[in-house]
Amino acid sequence: MTSLFIYFMVFGGAALMAYNIYRYVKFSRLIRSHGNWDRESRIFNIPIFLLILFLVGYLAVGVFGHPDFVVAGILFGGSIFVFVMLLLIQRAVDRIQENERLEARLAAAEEANKAKTFFLSNMSHDIRTPLNAIIGYTTLAGKANASAEETSGYIKKIETAGHQLLDIVNDVLEMSRIESGKVELEPVPTDLKRCVEDVGDLVRPQITGKDIDFEVRCEISHSRVLCDRNQLNRALMNLLCNAGKFTEPGGSIALTVQELSDDGLIADYEIRVKDTGIGMSEEFVENLFTPFERERTSTVSKIQGTGLGMAITKNIIDLMGGEINVSTEQGVGTEFTILLSLPITEAEEPDASKTEPAFRFEGRRALLVEDNAVNMEIAGFLLQQAGFEVDSAVNGKEAVEKVESARPGHYDVVLMDVQMPVMNGYEATEAIRALQDVSRARVPIIAMTANAYQEDIEAARKAGMDGHIAKPLDVQKMMQTIQEVLDRKS
Repeated sequence: MTSLFIYFMVFGGAALMAYNIYRYVKFSRLIRSHGNWDRESRIFNIPIFLLILFLVGYLAVGVFGHPDFVVAGILFGGSIFVFVMLLLIQRAVDRIQENERLEARLAAAEEANKAKTFFLSNMSHDIRTPLNAIIGYTTLAGKANASAEETSGYIKKIETAGHQLLDIVNDVLEMSRIESGKVELEPVPTDLKRCVEDVGDLVRPQITGKDIDFEVRCEISHSRVLCDRNQLNRALMNLLCNAGKFTEPGGSIALTVQELSDDGLIADYEIRVKDTGIGMSEEFVENLFTPFERERTSTVSKIQGTGLGMAITKNIIDLMGGEINVSTEQGVGTEFTILLSLPITEAEEPDASKTEPAFRFEGRRALLVEDNAVNMEIAGFLLQQAGFEVDSAVNGKEAVEKVESARPGHYDVVLMDVQMPVMNGYEATEAIRALQDVSRARVPIIAMTANAYQEDIEAARKAGMDGHIAKPLDVQKMMQTIQEVLDRKS
């Protein structure tokens, strides 16, 4: 019995040593995968060699020798010692790697914090610039001695500044949506040549107004393609507006589109935006498409921008399955090259040049649900101008009570804000749809909200709303949406 126990310890120690060898091989591979250990490769092999010798010695003692308690105890204890040491070393390495990961995360967080601090600094300047214009021109327009012509000019400048402010906010929100993966393409039949020419027409006054030569060339065989026209427009506008900002008077900007090849179903296009502007440094080009980044020079610092335009453009082109590259030299200029593959289609692009109809709603009643007094006043005025009799509610609960207490069919439409105190727009809509009187429960309800993305439109539909109007209000789209909803309901 004693002899069996001795041999159990010897061969048990051998088995444990074999497992130690397996553990060490895995451990050494893990260590090598986390860095360059070429110089230390021989050192890593020494323990394996020694462990194998120990294993051979254990087996030799067990097979050819006559071990006693002392020898068997030393062999078994040695295997346990090696096992424990390997376990402790691996735990220590795991802790070191975890610390490295935490340090990397901390460094990334610090870099992100620096970028956002720089971004907020730029945003403070860029937001205050149009705000200063709005406040200043509003003050001038309110002066008693201002003529009608002067007041009209002030209002136009206020409108321009307002659009600048909206563009800044839209850039920030769009970048946030892109980073969260909420942006999806909506391909539609598009006349690519017309799309490019329309973008050129939009930016031409801004560019030529700086005494910059501007040229648009489109050399393509297949103009009708499937693509997200709005997103492509945004990308091209970003590139052209940047070129206009950083090109001095007397310079030139060119937008060219060429068709490289096609297989009858898909065509490959090359879009180039070239300018003779100030160019960029090699260091900045490496971070050109990083959100919130702007080159830190005295010239660039004077120019308004959030540092998001190029990041948004890159993400749009990536979503479209394309590629964007840049070639630049300081003092010489910059050229962006976009490569896109787009499906060819025979379908025609919808004609957006048709005269916009005038909508009239005399004899109709609207319930306007809005908790913000300024928004209430503006929307109410627009509805009255279109012929509506307007009633109002300041929250969802009050809206439900007014619909429930009014005679059936009293309200032709309810325009419902979403974010309100007491009861929000979604809850109010669900409460109205649950009313026992069918004619009251089926009153047309349209969301009128600053929640303007596709997921917000879907949320409004799920709550039981019949349409969606985004703020800031586009009067033509607002009236068109109301007309379409009323037509469907009738």
